[in-house]
Amino acid sequence: MTTALLELGEYVQLRLPEAVLAVRVDGGELTIDVARDAIARVLTFLRDDVNTKFAQLMDVCGVDYPEREERFDVVYHLLSLVNNSRIRVRLTTDEVTPVPTVTGIFASANWWERETWDLFGVYFRDHPDLRRILTDYGFDGHPLRKDFPLTGYVEVRYDDELKRVVYEPVKLSQDFRNFDFMSPWEGAALALPGDEKAERRG
Repeated sequence: MTTALLELGEYVQLRLPEAVLAVRVDGGELTIDVARDAIARVLTFLRDDVNTKFAQLMDVCGVDYPEREERFDVVYHLLSLVNNSRIRVRLTTDEVTPVPTVTGIFASANWWERETWDLFGVYFRDHPDLRRILTDYGFDGHPLRKDFPLTGYVEVRYDDELKRVVYEPVKLSQDFRNFDFMSPWEGAALALPGDEKAERRG
């Protein structure tokens, strides 16, 4: 299986030598690294070439490596039902350099690119409707970045008494984080609901 995947990767690299930067097999799946501006050409080739036939785009997602200069990976997962195989296509970008949209090649990329924009802040150039999809319209920041703060932002909720949407500072409840570090065999030294009934009987 690994040999067949490597042969497929080498075939793609041979056909697109200036676009494909690296080929390898990870976790039983073929991964190819491509130049950012060549992503549309690579995905079109993978979809249309008679030897590949990756006709379905299954996912587009982001990965954050904040220590790198180009901190984001944008990863495309494709499926070929004809050949019963999968391929992972990966490119890198930074916080300001846009990635070409592939919505004209795979319509399913529309919402996945919106999700990657919303959660990571990766901008997709020429996307037909690039707006937030999972967070609120006024949300500040991109919550799947590793440097995203856990406090200091606002949350949105509907207030039934005021009959309107209200914005409040995020409050992360820590009520259940009182650890006593006792042995679990000794039992916790705290009153449980119903203990007062046992004392009255005695």
